[in-house]
Parts: sequence; structure tokens; C-alpha cells
Amino acid sequence: MGYRYIGSKDKLSDIIISEIKSTKKGAKHIIDLMAGTGLFSLALREKGFQVSAVDVMTYSYHHLNVHLFLNEAPLFKGMETIIDFEKYKTQNLFGGSNYETVLNYLNNLSPIKGYFYNEFSPDGEPTNTLRPRKYFTAKNAAKIDAIRKKIKNFRKKNAITEYEHSLLLHDLIMAANDIANIAGTYGHYLSKFVKRAEDPILLYTSSFSNGGNVKGHEVFKGYAEDVASKLTGDICYIDPPYIKRQYAANYHILETIAREDEPEAIGESGLRPWRDQYSNFCSKVKIRSSFDKILTNIKCNDFLISYSEDGLLPIDDLISFLSTYGKVVKKDIKYKRFKSRTDTKKEATLNEYLIHLHRN
Repeated sequence: MGYRYIGSKDKLSDIIISEIKSTKKGAKHIIDLMAGTGLFSLALREKGFQVSAVDVMTYSYHHLNVHLFLNEAPLFKGMETIIDFEKYKTQNLFGGSNYETVLNYLNNLSPIKGYFYNEFSPDGEPTNTLRPRKYFTAKNAAKIDAIRKKIKNFRKKNAITEYEHSLLLHDLIMAANDIANIAGTYGHYLSKFVKRAEDPILLYTSSFSNGGNVKGHEVFKGYAEDVASKLTGDICYIDPPYIKRQYAANYHILETIAREDEPEAIGESGLRPWRDQYSNFCSKVKIRSSFDKILTNIKCNDFLISYSEDGLLPIDDLISFLSTYGKVVKKDIKYKRFKSRTDTKKEATLNEYLIHLHRN
């Protein structure tokens, strides 16, 4: 299924990077202020930029660690202290790497009927609803329980480093996403299991890009408004949420995998308590004050802001607001709309806007 992420700019990265280069000749340090999946930060790294990436979501933090700091598989040397580790050594023409061995180890774990099994599978016993949820088959949910428990144990024993830990959680998130019984986000599950959701969950080795440098980057977990005063760059790229749908609610299961916790699963959808990651950019009332904190406190004079015709603020209102900070130029881009199965009435394309603000 891949990673269908609301508002992802992966397919627009070439256009945005071209605009970055033309906006400020010789720009070297780019701030990716709401980095999401981290794929745009990776594209920046591959083009030779130094990147400071920020996001409030924990899963984004792990994705960013993988995309910005790894250009090859880590050595996983600490795993050699784990009993039976060598038993799972994969063999190929060049000999299996420790990374491949770790994934083989995790893929062969016996299932555990734990938190994911009870809260997110049809055979479970959820705590806050009478009807079991169908995000994953019972077998896959129990396997997720076993894998996440083992990864957490590896980190507790210092058998894996910080970036190795992020890589394994990144791999588990991607594997879970492939077999999740959802239409696109985790706001709710499908009533019947689709074919891909019945496939067994498997962790696959990630591919690593050798483009650009893996040194000199920064990753921050927190609200953009709070982190802004710590950031310095040549250009700040901002891709804010456009609509009322909160990422913390729509990707709550991925956040739970990333946080390695067992939060209370609330209501029919099993949402985790997510108000600690509420975005003011999803509120017409609060969006201007959040923009103000960023534009005022960040040590940068050039901003590129992505926005959409579907945005909470009409584009003319946003341009008028941004113009109080400096000179504004808008570029229009046609873009394929993110659509779930219930969005059948919406047009296939929409107008995206790339706004350049040069602050006074």
C-alpha cells in the first residue's frame, strides 16, 4: 500500500527544491518545519542541503533519523550479545548482515496476545468498546505485539543504538502500514478485511540513499511554534496542515508504535489521547497566532509555504496576512488530490500554492 500521507509533498519535491534554488542563490541550510514522513527532508539531503527538520509526531522523528542520518545499514554490533542471534543469520552470496539478521529474528518471533491484539484485532477484548476493532487480523496484531515488545527490550538492554532503534521502528511502521485494514488513514478501520490486510506482516530491509551528506543535520521533536526560536537557516520550508483533520488522530496507531506505549484506546476507532499533539494549524481561530510565532521567532528571512485551495483559510486571506510580514509572491501548482474511498465527489486535482515570503 505504501505510505499514503495527507498532504505529502513527495511528488512535488523537485518543484519545491527548484524554487528553493531560485529563491536564494547559494542557499545551503534548509529548515523543513513540518516534516511528516521525512521524504522531503531526504530529497533535500540528496541535493546537498543541510537540513533542520521538525515535527510534533514521534513516528516522524524516527523516519527523519533514518532519512537524514543513514546512508547505509547500521552495523547492529550490540545485537551480537543477544542469545540465539546468530541462529537467525541469513545467508547470501556476500554473507548476511546483522541488519538482515535482526529483521529475520523479529519476523520469526512467536505472536503475543497483547495490546494490539486486544485493542485492534477482531479476536481481541477492547477496554472501551463492546465491538472488537478490525485494524489488523488477529495474527498480524499479535505479531506486532511480539515485535514491538522485542524492539523495546533490545533498546532497554542497549543492544541497539539510537539510530538502529529508529530504523527498526521505521521498518515496523512501514510493515504495519502495508497490512493495515484501512482506506488511507487510521481514523477508522474497514468493515471487512481487504486482501492485502490478510497477508502476514513482514519486516523488510529499508533502502538507503547515498546522496548528500549524513552529517550536520538536526532533528527536533516538538511543535514548530516552540522550536522556531532554536532554528537558523537560509530558507524555511513550511508545509502546514490545511484542514481540520488532525494528524495525531488520523495516524494514532503509527504514533503508538513509535512511542512504544499502551495508551487508553478510546471509542469505536480506538484513538489514543492525542491532545498533546493537537495542531493549531487545523483551527481557523488559532492558525494566525501560530504562523506569527514562527515567522517572528525563527532566524530566517525567506520562507516557502505550501498551501492548498482546500485550506481552512482562503488563499487571498492567507496572502493578505503574510503580506504584513514582508513581500509575498504566489505560484500556482496543479496537484493530484489525496482521496479516501469516501471522497468520490471531489475533483481528481486541486490547486496547490507555493508562497514565497521575504520577511522585512
